[in-house]
Amino acid sequence: MSIPFRAITAFHAAARTGSMQQAAEVLGVTPSAVSQQIQIIEAHIGVRLFSRKGRKSVLTEAGERYFEMIRDDVDRITAATERMRGVNSYTTLNVRIAPTFATKWVMPRLDEFLALHPDIELRLDATNEPPDFARENIDLEIRHGAGPWHGLHVEPLVDEPMEVLCAPKYAAAQSLSAAQLDGHTLIHSVKNVVQWSDWFQHQGHPMPTQSRRVLFDRAHMSIDLAANGHGLALESRLTAAQEIASGRLVPAIRDAKPIIQQSLWLVCPYSHLNRRKVRHFYNWLKSTLTEFPAAAH
Repeated sequence: MSIPFRAITAFHAAARTGSMQQAAEVLGVTPSAVSQQIQIIEAHIGVRLFSRKGRKSVLTEAGERYFEMIRDDVDRITAATERMRGVNSYTTLNVRIAPTFATKWVMPRLDEFLALHPDIELRLDATNEPPDFARENIDLEIRHGAGPWHGLHVEPLVDEPMEVLCAPKYAAAQSLSAAQLDGHTLIHSVKNVVQWSDWFQHQGHPMPTQSRRVLFDRAHMSIDLAANGHGLALESRLTAAQEIASGRLVPAIRDAKPIIQQSLWLVCPYSHLNRRKVRHFYNWLKSTLTEFPAAAH
């Protein structure tokens, strides 16, 4: 039996948009035509992919699994077909990016990239999960970690001075010493390359024994908690740049010995560097980082 590709396309559109009506608009058909095609694919594979909840159609568990399995392949086929037909003046750039860097640095500056490159349709996937470039439709990754990773183009983006930061209402700027942090709330970003234990060792002091710990797996959560006055965060001046510039965060430690974290990397297969859209994003991102004079801190 031949595979009903038209029905698969209708299912993909309905699952992606979450609506038969919106899927119909995307495909240029009626909602009843979309529903009919979904019935065809359900009959073909022998499972229900959608169920009714009131007036809405929602994915079943089997539908969610099926969409997850076909999503990237259908996206690749669609993009390749549109490029070959030349009917779409847009080209899609898929970037996987570390969540905190995306939230704190890239997003506030993204309007500039979009204005410079109106022909690029940008899709950002903010996650720390490394992509499988052979199977996933990812052009470029901004990876957070210690590096390096073999078999890929791996390029460090920027050196990040790490600093103990707090809200002015928690402690005045440079009013504390490393020896005075017993009893304070230390906010931990558990995925940072430089941890509190590294910082204290670098300062020549043991870790406090009476401090309260609060732990997060996203640095932007640590930054926000510190900015709200709930403790001391050891964070990159790069990702906390907005809060420092606005005065919501200040350096808490006087005479601290500088410590640098290298945790942001541009990662992709070597062949992806030949893609025009990748070079455009790469060059733009590097240009934004010239705003950040790491050596000055």
